[in-house]
Amino acid sequence: MTRAIDRDNQRFKEIVRGKVRQNLKKYITHGEVLGKQGREVVSIPVPNIDIPHFRHGKKGSGGVGQGEGDVGQPIGKSPDEGDGQGQAGDEAGQHIREAELTIDELAEMLGNELQLPKIEPKGQNSIKSIKTRYDSIRQTGPDSLRHFKRTYKRALRRLISSNDYDPREPVVIPTREDERFRSWTDNPEPQANAAIVYVMDVSGSMTDEQKEIVRTEAFWIDTWLKSQYDGIQRRYVVHDAVAYEVDEDTFYRTRESGGTRISSAYVKTRQIIERDFPPSDWNIYVFQFSDGDNWGEDNTQCLKMLQEFFLPTCNLVCYGQVESPYGSGDYIRELKKITGKFENLVLSEIKNKEGIYESIRTFLGKGK
Repeated sequence: MTRAIDRDNQRFKEIVRGKVRQNLKKYITHGEVLGKQGREVVSIPVPNIDIPHFRHGKKGSGGVGQGEGDVGQPIGKSPDEGDGQGQAGDEAGQHIREAELTIDELAEMLGNELQLPKIEPKGQNSIKSIKTRYDSIRQTGPDSLRHFKRTYKRALRRLISSNDYDPREPVVIPTREDERFRSWTDNPEPQANAAIVYVMDVSGSMTDEQKEIVRTEAFWIDTWLKSQYDGIQRRYVVHDAVAYEVDEDTFYRTRESGGTRISSAYVKTRQIIERDFPPSDWNIYVFQFSDGDNWGEDNTQCLKMLQEFFLPTCNLVCYGQVESPYGSGDYIRELKKITGKFENLVLSEIKNKEGIYESIRTFLGKGK
């Protein structure tokens, strides 16, 4: 039987999760996910929720509804009180509660909020994994798989049926014909595995604010794709005029300078895909972020590489152009020339953190 306190606690958790759902857009755009606790739980700050209770006044202070104040004025808070800037004081402030949610819960909220369709992985090209089950018995096998109980019962049945069993001296010695062994079957199970390659321009025109936008958007993209696939593999590429494969930490912290050749990133990304993720077996996603500043003569080479390799190969090739005070923004105009030919090429212009929300919807809204 469920205790009343457990029901109340569960109800309170649902209220907190409701607050997270109501403010999910704010958490997405402002990156208010504090970080992972363990591998599957994320903490999100939500306004503290106080349990309603009665407050008794002093004796002789008047009856119900008497005293100063206007209709609709909150009890316990003066009209002058607010949440703005002020002098240091000794009063208690507004508290924040950290709501712990699993990655799956966040993914469900994200999908509902952005109305994202379920992804349809490559069916025939999915990886086949073999799952072994010990689900049968046979007469032959290695000693390590001998089924003692079945073997003993066979020997006992044989002795009883032949009148050789003496209850006063219950000695049961199995023969070779009595032995039974565990057996197994190999069941191929399809796995729709996904590989994500994140590509980011780290040239001098990309500021820390632009990289923070990329970090936030990448987290939510990961959150959704994890809910759609059995396994996710990630690779990270940074580039200015030259591209490098890096780890996740370096991807988000690197600050470079110099010019920009986006084609160098495409060369490195293709090498990674061909090395680690055969396109016939993997659902491949490329998410590229830049301020659109590219060496002019390099644009032709980039379009050629996209059309000849990436777009025929990948589930999605997503390009997010982050607005920068230093970048030219020309590259997205070049990409728009070929968007009509390829449904899996998705473009998004991200002016600021507020644009993350719609950018995620744009990238993942086709269910590829």
